[in-house]
Amino acid sequence: MALKGTLKDFGIADILQLIGQQQKAGVLYLKSKDQDVQVYFRDGNIVRAESVTRKKKDLIGNMLVRAEVITEQQLESALETQKRTLKRLGDVLISSGAITAEKLKQMAQLQVTETLYGLFSWKAGTYEFKQEDISADGEAISPLRAESVLMEGFRMVDEWPVVRKKISHDAMTFERLKALPVQVAKEEDDFDSAFDDAFSEEKKDENKGEFKSIGSSERRLYELIAPGRTVRKLVDLSCLGEFETCKALFNLVNLEYVRAISPTGRAAVSEAGLLLRVGGLVARAMVTLLVLAALGFVATRLEPDSWDLGSDSASSYADPATQRLVAQAQRARISAALEVFRLEKGALPEKLGALVEAGLLQQDDLRYPWREEYYYRRVSDRQFILLPPLR
Repeated sequence: MALKGTLKDFGIADILQLIGQQQKAGVLYLKSKDQDVQVYFRDGNIVRAESVTRKKKDLIGNMLVRAEVITEQQLESALETQKRTLKRLGDVLISSGAITAEKLKQMAQLQVTETLYGLFSWKAGTYEFKQEDISADGEAISPLRAESVLMEGFRMVDEWPVVRKKISHDAMTFERLKALPVQVAKEEDDFDSAFDDAFSEEKKDENKGEFKSIGSSERRLYELIAPGRTVRKLVDLSCLGEFETCKALFNLVNLEYVRAISPTGRAAVSEAGLLLRVGGLVARAMVTLLVLAALGFVATRLEPDSWDLGSDSASSYADPATQRLVAQAQRARISAALEVFRLEKGALPEKLGALVEAGLLQQDDLRYPWREEYYYRRVSDRQFILLPPLR
């Protein structure tokens, strides 16, 4: 499978979905202006992700020190041993007793997921997928399904703007205001449980789109809050990843268990509940109007009937590049219709045909300019995957 081009023509989500669906093995090379990432696939699952241009602070040894899992002295000693023995740093740390194999695997998993989710913020770049056999390599991490990475990436893109409104600066600190409610279920405040919750698919599906629950991540962050500890330090100590840490802090601030203090020393003021509700309704109305306007605008420029493609639209666009260009605009139209449907019905449809029944699109819109219908999958009430037909 030859796959090469720019991210403007074929996005990160499209690429990961295609490789995952076809269960390919190989390496995906991604390059942007100042970043170079390689993602390794086996049977369509991601088994490794490396940043060739990774900064020193993001190396596994420095991550362990910042998380206070090992000390600076233990790292320096392990690096010296590594130079003499040429063993991997992780193996040296395990053999010396500085860290357990399970804890190292968790940190390696965190390093990989942070690298992958960072790709969703790329605005431009190039990609190339090369098929080749990928060895198990001792299973440094648990293989990640491409679809799971997509779902989590979409969730982050969707929720980050909301989280950043309150957790707006890495130098912010926090102050506890009141105790958390007693946890009825068995205690799960330790590192392993909090980490597993943050990266388990069950937990993500359960809390997707929620900004009000107190879970193990929130409890872990609450315990880590101390005078002078910034967002950046809490991200390092929690070992949950930047997004999960900031979202947990957002929930704690929203529910008034802690108070956010800006770098200037002023406490962040919480909005009144009524204002939040009214603002939410106004924002919803504005989004609906904007999406409807966008849908109408696109419709006037992408009316299939006016393009006279004959009975077989695909044959009129034999050039794959032309098909992709036209399909990109058509997918924008379908995406806009899906957003309008969600705002009107409260959830995305199970199938694209519901858009036709709702009068938002015509039947031909669901496959134009292809012979087959677009690939669509609803992954939650607010998130979906939409791709050209997978053939």
